[in-house]
Amino acid sequence: MNLIGNIIWLVFGGFLVFLQYILSGFVLCLTIIGIPFGIQCFKIGFLTLFPFGREVREVPGNTGCLSTIFNIIWIVIGGIWIALTHLFFGILLAITIIGLPFAKQHFKLMSLSFTPFGKEVV
Repeated sequence: MNLIGNIIWLVFGGFLVFLQYILSGFVLCLTIIGIPFGIQCFKIGFLTLFPFGREVREVPGNTGCLSTIFNIIWIVIGGIWIALTHLFFGILLAITIIGLPFAKQHFKLMSLSFTPFGKEVV
C-alpha cells in the first residue's frame, strides 16, 4: 500500500515539491550561515519524495537551545508559510475520502516544515 501511495504522490506533484526543496537547500548552502537551513530543506525534500511508510519524531535526548533558536529563525524567515501551505492542502485533500491518506502526509510534512530542527525522519 505504501508503494502505491508513493507512486500516486510522485505523479501528482510530489516530485515537483521535492525539486523545490532540493533547489532551496542548494541555494541556502551557498552561504556558511545558510548551511543548517539547507540541510533541513534536504531532509524535508527527501521526505516529500516518498512520504508513505515514514514517520517524523523528536530526536531522543536533549537537543539544546541551538535547535530552538534555529527553529525560531526558520519560522520567521519562511517556515510558517510552508507549514500553512501544507495545512491548506491537507484540509483540501481531507474533504474527500480518497484524499485522506494524502492529507495525512501533508499534515506530517506540516509538522516537520514548521519546526524541522530537533526532529528526524524514520
